[in-house]
Amino acid sequence: MIVKRFMKRTVISVPAGTTIRAAAALMSKHHIGLLPVVDDNEQPVGVLDIHDMLTLELPDFVKLVEDVDFVHDFGAVETTRPMAASLSKKVDTLMEKPVTVPEDCGLLRAYALMVQHDIHDMPVVSKRGKLIGVISRVDIGSAILKAWEKVD
Repeated sequence: MIVKRFMKRTVISVPAGTTIRAAAALMSKHHIGLLPVVDDNEQPVGVLDIHDMLTLELPDFVKLVEDVDFVHDFGAVETTRPMAASLSKKVDTLMEKPVTVPEDCGLLRAYALMVQHDIHDMPVVSKRGKLIGVISRVDIGSAILKAWEKVD
């Protein structure tokens, strides 16, 4: 089983010059958790993950404590938003280096990469490196679990 058969083929991507505000609007509109950042040749140069975006919203103290279980309510912090200057920055200031897989990659290898890099979605590229899809842990898990139906 290879990723090409189970990946999402409709992929929303952005160039590196896109603002964080515009990227957030796309993620919200299309209800997606990964936004590949591509160059002029449609090759992934980065990714914006929903985790990276929401980090802009978290209060700084969350990074300083090991356990936030004792905080039952963030109070007024719940209604704050990132500063306009932060949202006007380009996505290349927030994006991470992409972990990609080729379209003919096996599902278990793709899943192992996701576990190793602690990611939930991953861009899929053609043999020439062009973005052609996105595969998720759910896509992989569903495909593998479906195959269990045939086990005697």
